Amino acid sequence: MTRALALCLTLVSVGSCKKSDEGGGAKPGEKPAEKTIQVGLVTDVGGRGDESFNDAALRGLELWAAGSKLVDGKYVPAEKRDLEASIPADLASMVTRLPVKPMVLQSKAQEDYQPNLQLLVDKGCDLTVGVGFMLENAVEAAAKEYPKARFLLIDSPILDANGNPQSLPNVRTMVFREHEGSFLVGALAGLLAKEKVGFVGGMEIPLIKKFEAGFRAGVKTTNPKAEVLVSYTGSFDKVAAGKQVGQDFMAKGVEIVFQAAGSDGLGVIQAVKEARAAGKNVYAIGVDSDQYRVAPDVILTSMVKRVDLAVYFAAKDLVNGNFIAADGDLGLKENGVAYAPIRLAVPGKDAAVAKVEALRKLIVDGKLRVPANLGDLEAFTPPAL
Repeated sequence: MTRALALCLTLVSVGSCKKSDEGGGAKPGEKPAEKTIQVGLVTDVGGRGDESFNDAALRGLELWAAGSKLVDGKYVPAEKRDLEASIPADLASMVTRLPVKPMVLQSKAQEDYQPNLQLLVDKGCDLTVGVGFMLENAVEAAAKEYPKARFLLIDSPILDANGNPQSLPNVRTMVFREHEGSFLVGALAGLLAKEKVGFVGGMEIPLIKKFEAGFRAGVKTTNPKAEVLVSYTGSFDKVAAGKQVGQDFMAKGVEIVFQAAGSDGLGVIQAVKEARAAGKNVYAIGVDSDQYRVAPDVILTSMVKRVDLAVYFAAKDLVNGNFIAADGDLGLKENGVAYAPIRLAVPGKDAAVAKVEALRKLIVDGKLRVPANLGDLEAFTPPAL
């Protein structure tokens, strides 16, 4: 499956990747450039240190592509053990250091997005990455202003005035079928919890509703009698807001909580950690990155979204002269989403994982369609286990 992901990310003859006209610069098949390639990246407001979405993108650029890490505002070579520890075993053969120099700008507010993108282009970046759906308008504006520059937009297509996807000749976009991975962690939560689970989202928007719909469908499949509590913090950069919701869930008896809330999710995890320290048998499920190291005693698993690999392969394509504008869509079949290893000694883990793997195979084989919104969830009929 990792090979399928690699092919999709390099946009070579894969149905889920829709090619548009090529942007300026190197053409597919040209001899790899000898010079160092400069790749710029603009974070969304969650910023560096969210241990989730933004950090995944930064990992793909800084650690995997450039082999470097940021220390006191300067890049230094990453230690081999840090690099190896950051790459899942099934991806190890796919990730090698590239002649890439990273340049990262953090956005403190949405008004920073377009100026930051423009600044990176003005500084000579060969590829500029916008991390998150909130940068869609800014990437579109920058791409039209700089038609010879190349861009990667993570988590959203470029939309026209009517909200319909459109292609630009110098923009690659990559979206994910988050509901599929969320279904699996929901199924796991349903198998391991007895009566009550929870979902905490950030902003209440269609993208995060995909996480909610998939999670609730998974719980419905394995534990239809379980109560699912749902709450949204309204942000992605307020740890305190996430902790408040997490504490409320703990007080209401939630046994396992899945958070898809950026930095707010760190607050949810902290609330679960404190509840567990107080004697409650509770767990949290991470999102986007494998968040086990954030709280090893409470992170049951994480719904991993391969933002890191999407950024890495865009940089690799640029280095090899294979970068083209296209629209990519990654799910379980392409290994674009997954669930992290369950490292905790939870009773019933082996049997639960076996059932989750059986459900994963049904999705990959096209025999199970996971609802991507709450409307589809209402009509969803769980498969027999």
